[in-house]
Amino acid sequence: MALYESNYLRLLNLIPDLEHLDGCYRSRVAGDCDLHVEIMERSRYTLTLTLTYYFESDDGRVADPDMLVRAYLDGQLAEAMRIGSVARHVEFHRLLKEQGRELGARWQKNMVLNKWLDYLLEQGHLVLDRP
Repeated sequence: MALYESNYLRLLNLIPDLEHLDGCYRSRVAGDCDLHVEIMERSRYTLTLTLTYYFESDDGRVADPDMLVRAYLDGQLAEAMRIGSVARHVEFHRLLKEQGRELGARWQKNMVLNKWLDYLLEQGHLVLDRP
């Protein structure tokens, strides 16, 4: 649970108005890709969102890491539900490889979320803008 609590705190630092957002948002910082956030589902106690970068490829626009996150607002927890299989961003690819040795797929996803949120905050991302 400590990992999920840590994920929630990092997510809240990245998205200060988390509990009230709806729709799509973007964070831009110099030297990094635009971070895209989309609120996928909202209920009274949970919020499901995607965190991703977008890359252009021969097949069109690719979402990477295409991470689906569920925030439990009442419990102040955040859990990585899914991570896409493509890893184009160098830092994200490194995190996936580094955390790939952790026990269990669920633990791995949440460790990657935790480290990626740290990275995004270190880069200066702050989600306030709509695209």
